[in-house]
Amino acid sequence: MSEIVNLSSSLRCLNSKISPLVPPYLSRQISSSFSQPREFKFHSFPEKICLVAERIRTVNALKQDGGLQELDDSPVSVELGPICSESHFDQVMEEAHKLGESVVIVWMAAWCRKCIYLKPKLEKLAAEFYPRLRFYHVDVNAVPYRLVSRAGVTKMPTIQLWRDGQKQAEIIGGHKAHFVVNEVREMIENDSIS
Repeated sequence: MSEIVNLSSSLRCLNSKISPLVPPYLSRQISSSFSQPREFKFHSFPEKICLVAERIRTVNALKQDGGLQELDDSPVSVELGPICSESHFDQVMEEAHKLGESVVIVWMAAWCRKCIYLKPKLEKLAAEFYPRLRFYHVDVNAVPYRLVSRAGVTKMPTIQLWRDGQKQAEIIGGHKAHFVVNEVREMIENDSIS
């Protein structure tokens, strides 16, 4: 097993068991933005990818004045947590109440095209409010009807904001996804203000 040499520990990547793409005797000089040119030996493809990805990340982090800017490590999307039963719903509400958080519940069905189309867009929205707000989804065909009626859901998709175990606001998402996402964002922001 070989490794990339003469790199700081944060840039070091271990070799995998893929055959070498560059012969071991071949050595390259790569100019480094850190201090001086450094010598690297490439023994396999994964090492090259690690090196290139880290160099791109470093170059992208450089500001025009030469300083480094902070890299954003926040998620692009957050998967909606599933709620599978009435007791699980109660548990989610109780946890949120203890933490003083609001919860967004997306009521959907596997057969609902608008629900399927809207879900990834809501996952991106969930990333905007992560970690201070939790998003969950409920498949209305997989939970008891008692839970669906308790929440007052009659159409899909229905997006509800819950706080302290009580429904605070609701949006029925039967129209274009970008309108629904904007309405959900407004619903969340209005809840934050009050």
